[in-house]
Amino acid sequence: MDKCSFCGRLKSETLILVSGLDGHICDSCAEQAYAIVQEENKIHNDIDLSELNLLKPREMKDFLDQYVIGQDDAKKNLSVAVYNHYKRLKQKKDNDDIEIEKSNIILVGETGTGKTLLARTIAKMLQVPFTIVDATVLTEAGYVGEDIESILTRLLQEADYNVEAAEKGIVFIDEIDKIARKSDNPSITRDVSGEGVQQGLLKLLEGSIINVPPQGGRKHPDQKMIQVNTKNILFVCGGAFDGIDRKIAQRLNTQVVGFNAGKTRETIDQSNFLQYIAPQDLKSFGLIPEIIGRLPILTYLKPLDREALRNILTEPKNSITKQYRKLFGMDDIELKFEDSALEYIVDKAIEFKLGARGLRSICEGIMMDAMFDLPSTDTKNLTVDLEYAKDKFEKIDLKKLKAA
Repeated sequence: MDKCSFCGRLKSETLILVSGLDGHICDSCAEQAYAIVQEENKIHNDIDLSELNLLKPREMKDFLDQYVIGQDDAKKNLSVAVYNHYKRLKQKKDNDDIEIEKSNIILVGETGTGKTLLARTIAKMLQVPFTIVDATVLTEAGYVGEDIESILTRLLQEADYNVEAAEKGIVFIDEIDKIARKSDNPSITRDVSGEGVQQGLLKLLEGSIINVPPQGGRKHPDQKMIQVNTKNILFVCGGAFDGIDRKIAQRLNTQVVGFNAGKTRETIDQSNFLQYIAPQDLKSFGLIPEIIGRLPILTYLKPLDREALRNILTEPKNSITKQYRKLFGMDDIELKFEDSALEYIVDKAIEFKLGARGLRSICEGIMMDAMFDLPSTDTKNLTVDLEYAKDKFEKIDLKKLKAA
């Protein structure tokens, strides 16, 4: 009589009985065995910091250079922050009792300058849990939206619910400027998606033990919580801070006093105020002082000039033109871009002030007809020249580009 070699159940008492060479296993025992194997894998897959192949800051920047054009200051600051974070975790306890504090970082830059791309590229390089979360969906607990703890839920998911690994990970909080305080007077009204969220983030950024719902969603009394210590989690924040250049200009002008006022103004680069950004500008924009203090490294991303936009089209490992060549190559079609067409695409991106993200939108509009028609034909070559680019661009709904 066939029966399970583990629990002894007869075939008639099980849903499935899998036969082996010298024994059998039922569906229930197979599920339990799978759960045991998964649990053991979590234990053995924990991050061993002594074996972590941590690149030096200069090597990290060289890796970022392959994917992100320009932004040397931001790359340098991000590389140093990540390197110091893992040096801090590797430090041994000495008699001098010097404890290195973690250095969370905030990136400020216009849309399309590469904030999220920098974060994603760092994720490629690191063998640690890494997640990107959007601050726009966060609200205070009890309101419609996501709780602050959902940030850690996503990090846990990336770490396959290995708490020890998640506690050595990195979180990129995008659109941090969207939770700025809506009013200069904090007592006028309750700002559930602005100042309230900032106050909720304080304990995460500083480092404390947080009760995290494992599946996300709202917390309720009967739900089992996972405790996560954020002391060793590095937080990188990014935001466009649209309009902060006016705050910077106002501050710089108020400091220019006396007979040397004219000379001082000449030294200020009017085309890029972000390079003069300071913590007080973030405060005047709407971030509370407590959260600014927990983001000690403040860096900026330069607006992309014409040369940078032109290089983005062709230079990076996963540049836009290389992606289109690969797409067409899968249909055995050889695609070429003439320099005149690339210059035209850059001109339009500058005209609509869309940054690097706009390059993709414009290219997509120009290439749409070819991607639709050519796979059904016997065409084996396509050259995108200035005339072709102009003709296709004029058919694009410009309202969509302006909205973007």
